[in-house]
Amino acid sequence: MSSVVVFGTGQLADLAHFYLTHDSIHQVAAFTVDAAYVDSPAHNGLPVVPFEEVAKHYPPGEFQMFIPISFKKMSHVRADRFRQAKEMGYRLVSYVSSKATVWPGFAPGENCFIFEDNTIQPFVKIGDDCVLWSGNHIGHHTTIKNHVFITSQVVISGACVIEDHCFFGVNATVRDETVIRHDTLVGAGALILKDTQPYEVYKAKGTEPASFRSDEIRSISHKTRG
Repeated sequence: MSSVVVFGTGQLADLAHFYLTHDSIHQVAAFTVDAAYVDSPAHNGLPVVPFEEVAKHYPPGEFQMFIPISFKKMSHVRADRFRQAKEMGYRLVSYVSSKATVWPGFAPGENCFIFEDNTIQPFVKIGDDCVLWSGNHIGHHTTIKNHVFITSQVVISGACVIEDHCFFGVNATVRDETVIRHDTLVGAGALILKDTQPYEVYKAKGTEPASFRSDEIRSISHKTRG
């Protein structure tokens, strides 16, 4: 068991505290945020200390850190805090849900947050500081590099390469043997069939409403109006 300082006091920090407490060998000792955002001395019954002073209160030789920050600015904000924590001397823990499907030999990098119901097939490699929300399929021999955020129900087929700082919205799909270049944003429901270029944005077309009201439908199964 190791004692961990969690960065943040928002919803993602609450989730990290919950999962680490109920489904890991780690124990959360405290929370930390930038000094300008410290608005209470405690959160979830644990101390909150300024990030600028965290090493003084929780030395990196005795404590580890977990930084569950969102995908803002294509995860560059999270990456900055990751680098700062490493420069302070911290080792960053990763969390892989016991309800995720993984195989022998799987070992993600530091500061990964992998939720329940992810299916991670054999020979997948995942680098540092990646978030995989619940319910994704990561195909065999795929490499996910660093600072990547994958939301839910995303399908990344076999032998893909996902470069740094990519984002995948809900229900996005990537065909096999595709390279997703760095800082690519794949929106919800988008289908990627060929290699992308850096900083590209892909978005699926939204479904337009029908020309009739829901209370005009006689039977949903037959899709006919009364």
